[in-house]
Amino acid sequence: MSELPSYLASVAKTIDHMIDRYFVDKTGELNKASAHLLAAGGKRLRPAVVMLAADTVKPGSSDDILHAALALEVTHTFTLVHDDIMDDDSLRRGAPTVHTKWDMPTGILAGDVLYARAFEHLCMAQAKDDAKVRAVTMLAKACDEICAGQHMDMSFEHRTDVTEGEYLEMVKKKTGVLYAAAAGIGAILAGGNGVQVKALYNFGLSTGIAFQIQDDIIDLLTPPEKSGKDQASDLREGKQTLLMIRAREKGLDLKKYQRDLSPADIQAAIRELTDAGVIDEVKKTATDLVAESNRHLSVLAPSKERQLLMDIGEFFVTRSF
Repeated sequence: MSELPSYLASVAKTIDHMIDRYFVDKTGELNKASAHLLAAGGKRLRPAVVMLAADTVKPGSSDDILHAALALEVTHTFTLVHDDIMDDDSLRRGAPTVHTKWDMPTGILAGDVLYARAFEHLCMAQAKDDAKVRAVTMLAKACDEICAGQHMDMSFEHRTDVTEGEYLEMVKKKTGVLYAAAAGIGAILAGGNGVQVKALYNFGLSTGIAFQIQDDIIDLLTPPEKSGKDQASDLREGKQTLLMIRAREKGLDLKKYQRDLSPADIQAAIRELTDAGVIDEVKKTATDLVAESNRHLSVLAPSKERQLLMDIGEFFVTRSF
């Protein structure tokens, strides 16, 4: 994966410049709230997927659709702003969450502004009008499914019998579909045919699910100074992640951790899950999904960009923050 870090750094630099121009430099308190989380950083992975998918279909086409790449980052950020409100989280990317820094109504409106501007930027891409209509439709459907996934996730809070199948369906909607849309939109705007668009969409879907599974692992294992988030928040809240589901299937009682946890408590939970083989099993599930995503890409011609997409999939399940 030697070229991936430099590629991601280049994409992040480009997207950060666009964020400064189109969001940070705007005046007004609501604009500041809307730009807050965007400007707090991020790996800009979804824009990278948009651009690589485009260049896999038509080399060099990513330069024409930078606004579409930005649109996917803005969409992602809108979901984070609203997620933080629903979860009442106070920290995101090492910065105060929007509703914490301002207030709840401003946080809701800031997320709404980002949602609207995402579609504005998607329409600013240089592509054929019919391709842009298909891209807008794909992003709109993804946002619809993200909301459904978030609702499923919230409904799980009141249950202790969530199955692995239900969890994977929730993650597909909440996280997978936006990565799928990123890859699919890149392919559409670059003029990809039906086979190419479907292959890249399915690639994004599988890697997106793997990404969320790894995120659940990171929530447990990675300290806040590295992740920028509260460690073990899922454990404290009793969220029905794949880790928790597999632990329950093995007869582990994690309810004792649904309270304020000290670092020693968190380490005890990690040891319990490690000794039972839960963490390794969940990691394998994510790794298998990435292998499946690479099979989807096999219908595309070999290229540097296709390899970078495969490298991103591997990165999704090996990252620690």
